[in-house]
Amino acid sequence: MDVRDMAYRYLTQLNHTSATQTIARAVHAHILTSGFKPNTFILNRLINFYCKSSNIIYARKLFDQIPKPDIVARTTLLSAYSSSGDIKLARQLFNAIPLIIRDTVSYNAMITAYSHGNDGHAALNLFVQMRRQGFLPDPFTFSSVLSALSIIADEEWHCQMLHCEVIKWGTLSIPSVLNALLSCYVCCGSSPLVKSSQLMDSARKVFDEAPKNQVYEPSWTTMIAGYVRNDDLAAARELLDGMTYPIDVAWNAMISGYVRRGLFEEAFDMFRRMHSMGMQEDEYTYTSLISACASGNVRRGMFNYGRQVHGYILRTVVGPSQHFVLSVSNALITFYTKYGRMVEARRVFDRMPVKDIVSWNAVLSGFVNARHIEEANSIFREMPERNVLTWTVMISGLAQNGFGEEGLKLFNQMKSEGLEPCDYAYAGAITSCAVLGSLDNGQQIHSQVIRLGHDAGLSAGNALITMYARCGVVESAESVFLTMPYVDSVSWNAMIAALAQHGHGVQAIELFEQMLKEDILPDRITFLTILTACNHAGLVKEAHHYFDTMCTHYGITPGEDHYARLIDLLCRAGMFSEAKSVIKSMPFEPGAPIWEAFLAGCRIHGNIELGIQAADRLLELIPQQDGTYIILSNMYAALGQWDEVARVRLLMRERGVKKEPGCSWVEVENMVHVFLADDARHPEVQAVYTYLEQLVDEMRKLGYVPDTKFVLHDMESEHKERALSTHSEKLAVVYGIMKLPLGATIRVFKNLRICGDCHNAFKFISKVVAREIVVRDRKRFHHFRNGECSCGNYW
Repeated sequence: MDVRDMAYRYLTQLNHTSATQTIARAVHAHILTSGFKPNTFILNRLINFYCKSSNIIYARKLFDQIPKPDIVARTTLLSAYSSSGDIKLARQLFNAIPLIIRDTVSYNAMITAYSHGNDGHAALNLFVQMRRQGFLPDPFTFSSVLSALSIIADEEWHCQMLHCEVIKWGTLSIPSVLNALLSCYVCCGSSPLVKSSQLMDSARKVFDEAPKNQVYEPSWTTMIAGYVRNDDLAAARELLDGMTYPIDVAWNAMISGYVRRGLFEEAFDMFRRMHSMGMQEDEYTYTSLISACASGNVRRGMFNYGRQVHGYILRTVVGPSQHFVLSVSNALITFYTKYGRMVEARRVFDRMPVKDIVSWNAVLSGFVNARHIEEANSIFREMPERNVLTWTVMISGLAQNGFGEEGLKLFNQMKSEGLEPCDYAYAGAITSCAVLGSLDNGQQIHSQVIRLGHDAGLSAGNALITMYARCGVVESAESVFLTMPYVDSVSWNAMIAALAQHGHGVQAIELFEQMLKEDILPDRITFLTILTACNHAGLVKEAHHYFDTMCTHYGITPGEDHYARLIDLLCRAGMFSEAKSVIKSMPFEPGAPIWEAFLAGCRIHGNIELGIQAADRLLELIPQQDGTYIILSNMYAALGQWDEVARVRLLMRERGVKKEPGCSWVEVENMVHVFLADDARHPEVQAVYTYLEQLVDEMRKLGYVPDTKFVLHDMESEHKERALSTHSEKLAVVYGIMKLPLGATIRVFKNLRICGDCHNAFKFISKVVAREIVVRDRKRFHHFRNGECSCGNYW
């Protein structure tokens, strides 16, 4: 047998098994060593073989050796480029095909390449070009171009145009074309750009008019899935019930639709019917049911349902595929973490034989949401790969749990490793700046957000409003709010809260009324912020109005946090009788927030009798919270009852309760400087004390007298004045005056409430140095300008 005969014999019988691949390579090697020059047929067969063996580079080498490759070789290589996703080389090859030898098959290959590359517009344009050049479409052409059109699905007339072409060429009777046309209508009808029920009606008409022997399984599933995507579950169920025989994919689509709409009982009923009919449940069935249990955590028994589904899978599923294990395990991790069952979630994760990035992200998100930051950090470090979602979850988790510095470091590390942060990652970094009160870093990230176009994103915009508000620049927060291209209820809530924090109660109410005029429905958070605004501004009448409106007009049941805001306002206004009436009217027993609000009002008005009652209740509810002991001790100290002060402090020691040390911080040149009370650690603290003494001398000339009642120790007056001068907020403010440029606003943050003497002193200091001083304490902001405070002494 000569080389030519052997080549013909073997190359015409290739079926691409491993054995024949070895034979084909041997034949090719023999051709090369024998010096035989193969003809076009043999070269085409070799090119086809190498293309199907995923050795496109060698196939291209053979192709380039052909002086005038025919349409078979060109189309074979074109299809290979299409399958590999190399659209650029596929188009180059297609453009090089002379028009005189092009055929329908070559056009089909290029249209398919565009379809595989998710470039529906290019596929449609090439189809139009094909028709203009006189090439006749076949069923494969229509299947490919309709599949490509399903990707873009942004114009109704595209579907109608191709529908006419399909009818014109008589290919609607081909099952693959019929299903592709249905998919095109369904996808276009489900697109947010179109969202037309008429398209689903058109799809249904095509479906109903097709002969039943031509309507095969994918068409039924396409229609049912289309109705589900359009939230027309009644039509989907009607079609499902009309099927002559059950199709598990269609039933899974129906279950998924019920879950998405929150109809969990219906979803489980479908599952039970599937089981009774002997249908085979798969990973899609189980993930939908597990998602139902995770989404329905407000309904009684949903956790138990989820546990039962898990147990059923373990008992009945034998030899599951890797894809099954991955999908179901990932859903179970999400389910358990939604209920805070981290031990069970971690057990599922640890038992997975193979994990993907979804698995790692699911367990990471679970630990972050459960505020188990140490465990989340450990998981993050162990991850074999990380994507943008991974970094975003970790950055946001650190920020929301108070680890602002760590969140910013991680954000910078993410960028240094070459990943481009998304809108949500920027939001996490901005939130980190808000936690730290780092205005400089926040402004730098804001400029990055604008430069990269993320300022149009809701998440970053809302985070910026909060960041500027928490850094004391409410004007910038308002500017962001007004320039956002789109705002949602979160944006409105954030802006109302910003105004409330800064004591602009009237403006907050005006913004709330504007929100209502723009038909934005308020939620419980909105009412919480507006009650806070009334609280900070002493607007009792307005607070009562909005509290009542929340129930009567919007059907929102007040929570303990809403009651606490109202009671806090009443007590601060000295209206203790009315506050007690509100407490009695509550539909639940008052908890710690209620008594904390009551106790704070008693402290302000020196109502020691009621204060002791509130403190006793708090000590029963939260005996380890230091704030109760401190307020009670302060009240006794203000009355000069030092024996009682000593008794309260002894009780703290006996119960092992430690007072949170007061600290204040100020940002200077991108560095945060922290000061403690009676600080001796800061390297420049002696210079601070010296300058503070000079300021006090100037303040005394304007009428400043240290208010020694805020020194909660029994000591001589001179020593009390010295104790007042070492408060952390005074040290931070003075350091800011010394170090920040002349005229720059001083922004200081404190972890506890500002004391009365410091509040009074800052009014005098702002007048002496002619600068604005902004202090954020645990409750709110104070803006000191020219001897006045924005709070109007109501705090």
